[in-house]
Amino acid sequence: MVAPRLRSFRSEDEDACYEICLRTADDGGDASRLHHDPRIVGEVWVGPYLRLFPEFALVVEDEDGVGGYVVGAADTDRFDERAEREWYPPLRRRYPRGHFPAGTRDAALVDLIHAPPRTPREIVETHPAHLHIDLLPRLQRRGFGRKLMGAFLARVRAAGAGTVHLGCSPSNANAIAFYRHLGFEDLLAGAVWGRSTDFAGSAPESPFGA
Repeated sequence: MVAPRLRSFRSEDEDACYEICLRTADDGGDASRLHHDPRIVGEVWVGPYLRLFPEFALVVEDEDGVGGYVVGAADTDRFDERAEREWYPPLRRRYPRGHFPAGTRDAALVDLIHAPPRTPREIVETHPAHLHIDLLPRLQRRGFGRKLMGAFLARVRAAGAGTVHLGCSPSNANAIAFYRHLGFEDLLAGAVWGRSTDFAGSAPESPFGA
């Protein structure tokens, strides 16, 4: 039996990260039944980070494979600029407006591809880094979320970011409890949370890069 471990993202992890994104996209639950296209959720919420800022991506892996990840960027403005220039143009050709029936979740994601969401300016100015973190149920409540968070915050802090923010559905009570436990504060009506990148004492037990 292989003990779970944290490590840096590798390109061959991409499909697993897309699957995790889909299987946690319904307020932390499996959204597979809600999408006709199983990759479109990942194309919006995880793909640009893996391709454009892989240096900040980490995964947790057990004997069943990759079961969790954290992705993000140390500079949200730079992320938005690069995603607009490098990530979204080919997606817009692949997913033109009207590609899916109106009112479906896939159609809503196509709208985000054509008009990407932007964090309010006042939050980006005070909390320039941002992240997304997801774990499958088998790895939840075992300390791996905290370890992923600590490792990510150490990386963006080393890159010069002193604060970080993340988005969360206000109805996702489990996620909010987790973020509160890690010292995040509500920045925008339960939808955006932030904290310092100083996360002393949370370094992972095993090294990265292997």
